[in-house]
Amino acid sequence: MTTVIDGKAVAASVIETVKSATRTLETEAGVRAGLAVVIVGDDPASHAYVSAKSRMAKECGFLSVQHTLPEATSQEELAALVAELNADPAIHGILVQLPLPKHLQSEPIIQSILPEKDVDGLHVVNAGKVATGDLEGGLVSCTPAGAMVFVRRTHGEDLSGLNAVVIGRSNLFGKPMSALLLAANATVTTAHSRTKDLPAVCRNADILVAAVGRPEMVKADWVKPGALLIDVGINRVPALERGEGKTKLVGDVAFEDCAKVASVITPVPGGVGPMTIAMLMANTIIAAYRRAGRKPPKF
Repeated sequence: MTTVIDGKAVAASVIETVKSATRTLETEAGVRAGLAVVIVGDDPASHAYVSAKSRMAKECGFLSVQHTLPEATSQEELAALVAELNADPAIHGILVQLPLPKHLQSEPIIQSILPEKDVDGLHVVNAGKVATGDLEGGLVSCTPAGAMVFVRRTHGEDLSGLNAVVIGRSNLFGKPMSALLLAANATVTTAHSRTKDLPAVCRNADILVAAVGRPEMVKADWVKPGALLIDVGINRVPALERGEGKTKLVGDVAFEDCAKVASVITPVPGGVGPMTIAMLMANTIIAAYRRAGRKPPKF
């Protein structure tokens, strides 16, 4: 029988660990974890994401601070706010919601966040630490961190002897995912649009991770029988069966067919998606523990 991972349930268990760690830190060290979220402009999707993040931070027991800035905010004003939050000892995690309005440059802003407060894991220092295997010193970007929770819960901490294939080489997901699998001793192939005979490469994978943004690209005959299949894609496609003009979300994996071959598979929606906010909360409590000179919890 194929196991379909319930991302919401796994995310809820991560949040329970965060809540418990938050209480412990406050009781034993008198430190309350603090998360600051910054949003610029009026993008409705961004506001929905930020509200969800702020709500979850409060639920975890954090000091939750939200800065909502007008569309016309200048680069200098945004940079000044980030500098303020960097200097604030009550704030352990800083998140600037992307995308920013077109007149603002996001990269200088992201790189101006102190690496130890960069809970999105986007700073080059954190990316570099992940790339060099320094997982105790850096903060891992949330989506690959969440995918690795699924890997560990399926195969344990040590992936020695297992072949992993990551389809996708983006800086946001593909590269850090490959680095995390490598750090856990898997033999890793990073595949992409220029890979020769991609289906054959994928058929070698005990762990197959798809992150390319192409609806249902991975077919059943790409999958090694018994593999763990993690689908990071989120694609909106027409759903004619629901009526004219209706759409649905699908992943990069042809789920129904691949589920007959894989031993463990993540659905879309409800797989990797819920883990992203959960790992943001995990990064915040990890940052707070490190700041207090304590050993952070494992997720």
